[in-house]
Order: sequence, then structure tokens, then C-alpha cells
Amino acid sequence: IDVEVRVVDEGAEVRSTVETTAQTGVEMEALVAASVAALTLYDMAKAVDHSMTLSEVQLLEKTKEPA
Repeated sequence: IDVEVRVVDEGAEVRSTVETTAQTGVEMEALVAASVAALTLYDMAKAVDHSMTLSEVQLLEKTKEPA
């Protein structure tokens, strides 16, 4: 799992990338990683800005590499 946080004009963007060799997908792990990172940012900055919101948690891409 790799989690990246970027500062953007509207706030911050969190992206997670997950890879596995298992037969099952890891979409939930990627979504949870991004969500927890966003919640951590919220917790650290809530004293500065009470109007922060978290939004648009979504799966951007899913690919399967050939075996």
C-alpha cells in the first residue's frame, strides 16, 4: 500500500495505490487507506479550520496484470 497526499488549491488530495498477488481485488484496502489518511489530516487540522469537509472517496482505477 502506498499513500500520497498532495496540497491542491481546494485543500488536499489523498491517493492510495494497492497491489497484491492474491486472486481477490484490493479495492476496499485502497479505499480504507485513503479514508484513514484523510481522517488523520482532518484530525490534525481541525483546530485551524472547523469548516473542513471530506468528500469524493472513490475508486479511480482497477487493473489486473496478466499472470
